[in-house]
Amino acid sequence: MRTINMYVRLGVAVLAGCTLAGVVQAAEPTVSAIRAGRLVDVANGKVLGNQVILVRDGKIEAVGSADAVAIPPAAKVIDLSTYTVLPGLIDAHTHITGDPTLPPYFGYGMSVPRIALKGAAYAQRTLLAGITTIRDVGAISYSDVAVRDAINDGEIPGPRILAAGVAIGITGGHCDDNMLAPEFKHSAEGVADGIAGVRLAVRRNIKYGVDLIKFCGTGGVFSKGDTPGAQQYTFAEMQALIDEAHMAGRKVAAHAHGAAGIKSAIRAGVDTVEHASLIDDEGIQLAKKAGIYLTMDIYNTEYTQAEGPRRGELEEFLRKDREIAELQRENFRKAVKAGVKLTFGTDSGVYPHGDNAKQFAVMVRYGMTPLQAIQAATLNSADALGLKDQTGALATGLAADIIAVKRDPLEDIRALEQVDFVMKGGAVYKQQ
Repeated sequence: MRTINMYVRLGVAVLAGCTLAGVVQAAEPTVSAIRAGRLVDVANGKVLGNQVILVRDGKIEAVGSADAVAIPPAAKVIDLSTYTVLPGLIDAHTHITGDPTLPPYFGYGMSVPRIALKGAAYAQRTLLAGITTIRDVGAISYSDVAVRDAINDGEIPGPRILAAGVAIGITGGHCDDNMLAPEFKHSAEGVADGIAGVRLAVRRNIKYGVDLIKFCGTGGVFSKGDTPGAQQYTFAEMQALIDEAHMAGRKVAAHAHGAAGIKSAIRAGVDTVEHASLIDDEGIQLAKKAGIYLTMDIYNTEYTQAEGPRRGELEEFLRKDREIAELQRENFRKAVKAGVKLTFGTDSGVYPHGDNAKQFAVMVRYGMTPLQAIQAATLNSADALGLKDQTGALATGLAADIIAVKRDPLEDIRALEQVDFVMKGGAVYKQQ
């Protein structure tokens, strides 16, 4: 076994040294200086011209005008003087091991190692699209934890990942697997019922290395036999689950489309509400008063409706998506107008990874300014994930997570769909 492991490590090292399309593999110098023609200061809501960012040992050492920031003689200078420079983007709702191109039952024949390898490929694709941090909110057999650990160990390229591992839900609910006949006696890994059951499920997830807890508080779109608006878990079960997670220092994300489930999760102390499709006025006010974040994935319906029938998606799923898609978008508009805190979360894995930035245009269409949309994907998402002291802005002491685009995203938000430069933690992964 020791010999096998040695060859596995050797193979990983060889692969890491190979030149991958769009990825700069050469070791970076200790100090880099980025000349930014335009810099989006998300913290102050301003665009600054002729700036310099000094990067040392993976962190931002200084940011300021070219006149004020001296470039050390030994620094590697990266000229982005004709670009708009921004903080690396954060997607607060992904499924990095998910493959939306597969026919519905194809996944039953796929092993967990194969799923994790898909996640590794999708992680690289996501990073090269300018998403330098993701929160993954549900994966089979902790495959997202495996991808996270491989990235952290320098074995594969990818974004910084907060991994939820196995999503927790009731028997027969959205986080269960209801596609097989009764004689198979099959349940999803995260099924847990009752107060004792949900506490045990949280403890099991923490045992296997998760960064946060995700549970299903209502029905969903891609789950057989339930309805998105129906609450799943009693209030007492939600309270117990959230209490157990918070005792262990883990934030909790609640999948919740329906108004009743959203309000129950907020009252039970949840940290973020995912989807929030059918949130009502009371729920919006509860979220605002509690200061929690909503994560509303308002892009992906176009992909689901266009590609779902081609891959044989169940009509039940397509129908549910059609029924709630526009309602979710209008409720997003209401939440923006009410001043509710919103993240940037796309549900990637329901649509192809790497297309994350396509959601920005929809966010702007439904009420946000381009700056607000960028702030949702930087400052807001960093705060929601508990990472505001690590990333989310171009500021001294934060990780050097930096992207650049040729066109001005404040004039045309779709400029973010074509990222030309990607740095994560001081290492350059993409440079046109």
